[in-house]
This record gives sequence, structure tokens and C-alpha cells, in this order.
Amino acid sequence: MAKASSTGVRPTIRMVAELAGVSTATVSYVLSGRRGDGGPGVSDPTAEKVKAAAERLGYRPNQAARAIRTGRTNTVILSLTMLSDPWSLSVIEAVQKAAVPLGITPMILGDADWVKVLGTHNADAVFVDAVRENQRDDLRKLAERGTTLVVFDEVLEADGFDVIRSIAGPGCRMAVEHLLHGHRQIACLTPATAAGTSGGSRYRAYSEALASAGIPERQDYVGLFDGTTASAYATATRLLSLPDRPTAIYATTDYAAVSAINAAQRLGLGVGVDVDIIGVGNTVEGERMSPSLSTVGPVDFFDKLARRLLKRAASHGEHDEPAVLDFPWHLFVRESAPHRSTATRLY
Repeated sequence: MAKASSTGVRPTIRMVAELAGVSTATVSYVLSGRRGDGGPGVSDPTAEKVKAAAERLGYRPNQAARAIRTGRTNTVILSLTMLSDPWSLSVIEAVQKAAVPLGITPMILGDADWVKVLGTHNADAVFVDAVRENQRDDLRKLAERGTTLVVFDEVLEADGFDVIRSIAGPGCRMAVEHLLHGHRQIACLTPATAAGTSGGSRYRAYSEALASAGIPERQDYVGLFDGTTASAYATATRLLSLPDRPTAIYATTDYAAVSAINAAQRLGLGVGVDVDIIGVGNTVEGERMSPSLSTVGPVDFFDKLARRLLKRAASHGEHDEPAVLDFPWHLFVRESAPHRSTATRLY
């Protein structure tokens, strides 16, 4: 029998069964991946015949029909606000690593308009990394409709969905205090939307830590950028080019800290020697880069998030009550901001 590509006819499960000389039930059983799960026995030679016939015909299971039949799509959706952020990349890497052995495909939604997409697309589970104030009712409606959700948020309670909670404020204060052990000239690199707003706990940690140390906050040391890596790089370059430049930079995200490291190196400054740089997030990229990034963040956050999401996908929300999962923060001292004693403060 000719392949579908030669005849223009879409191959069917019946065509595979005829070519392999077996029943359609056997083909369905083999290609569903259920062999070995306690169902009717199918010998290895028979299974290989079925797979060979499917490959020859170019047959692929109808995923839409399977979803209707089983209630599963074998997909998860990751709604990530900024795909270039090492934090988002760490989420993607962890979920992909855990999903592949389970036969689950992660689908990436690269903007914050997840409400519209989830209104028309089904998935076994959805991870949302940011919820605006005006989206909270939509979140609850999706949960009531049966959408399995895992949400990253510092203030939401579990209301039909899991909440991943990792409160940044205390950890950010820890990062600034680490720099205060060796510096007084500390700059802050932060998105313009975070500085001075009610949602700017990461920026407030900087202001409050300086005040507690008796160090006046310098406006020229507050580097605001527009949220992009290019803008963070340009702002860090400006800070490090000041006549009385900072000797340390506290960046409120790891991706801004990476941009600051790149800017320092471009200016010929030794990171961890001429200038200390610390970030926020404990991302995989920050740990792997050279020099490795000192940062604050939770331990094993990304792997645990992936396991929770895929557990929800596998159970389709049928097991365990929705819960809040808290992740305490820790300080990770690496090459970009090594330990310094108070006796070696830089003035």
C-alpha cells in the first residue's frame, strides 16, 4: 500500500491494521502507548509490525479525537511574561526535562494575555507566571470551568488552583545586606515600573537596607530601565561610567544582573574584584555563567514547580485539594559578589 504522501489520502487506523494484519483494536492499543499497563497482551513482534506499518503509511494519531475520548491533550501551557528572562528559561528547561518522559508537550505562551488564549485552548495543566489585578476574576472563572492552573503569585490564595508563593522582599534585603559587608557605594538596577510603587518590594528592600546601615540613598545610583535586557545593559553602563561610580550593583532580577556583568566586562572592570554584582531569582543561567552570579532565591524552585505542574497534568486536577506552596529564599554567594569582611569595606 502506498504512503499517504503518494496517494493524497490521509492514512487511517484501519489502513494500518490491514497493512499489519491485525485488528484496529490492536493498533489503537499499541499506538496509545498503553502496552505494559495491565491491558490485553500484545507480543513485541506484533507491536513492531504495527509501528512499522504506521511509519510506512505516515500515520499519526488524531490528537483532537484522543482528547475528546480521554479528556487529555498531553500538553501543558506555560504563560511566561518575558521569554528572554533567565527565570522564564529556567522554568521552560525544568518543565521540558520532566515532561518528555511522560509524553507531555509544553506549549509556550510568550505574553501576558493568557486569559484570551485559555478561553479557546485546552491543556492538561497551565502555569501562569503573572496575574494582574484585573485578571483575578478571570483566573477564578477558568478554575470553575475546570482548567487546571498553577499560578505564581505572592498574595493570591489557593482558590480552585495551586499557588506557587515565593515572597521576594526578605530575600532581596538579604542580597543588599550581603553587599553592605564590603561596600557603601551600592547602586540599584531595577525596572522603572518597580521603583517607588506599591509593588516594588525589591526596590524597597534596597532603600530600607541602606537606611538601616546609615547610608544616604543617592538618586544617581538608582538605575531605572524599561524591562528589557538592552535597556538594563545601557543603564548599567551609565552607572558604571559615573565619575564616582558604584563599587557594587544590586539588580532586582537575574537578567538585569547578567546585563550588568556584561556591561562591567565591556568597560574593563573585573566582576567580583572592581565591582560586585548580585541578582535576584537564583536562575540556572546565573549559576552556569562565568563569572557565576551571586543571587538570592529559593532552592530547587524550578524542578519542584515542574513536578507540581506535571502532577496536576497527569491527574487532570482530580487529586489533592488546591494548595499554596511556599518557597523560602536563600543567599547564593558565587563569583560575581564574593564574601567580604566588614574590615575591607570599599569607600
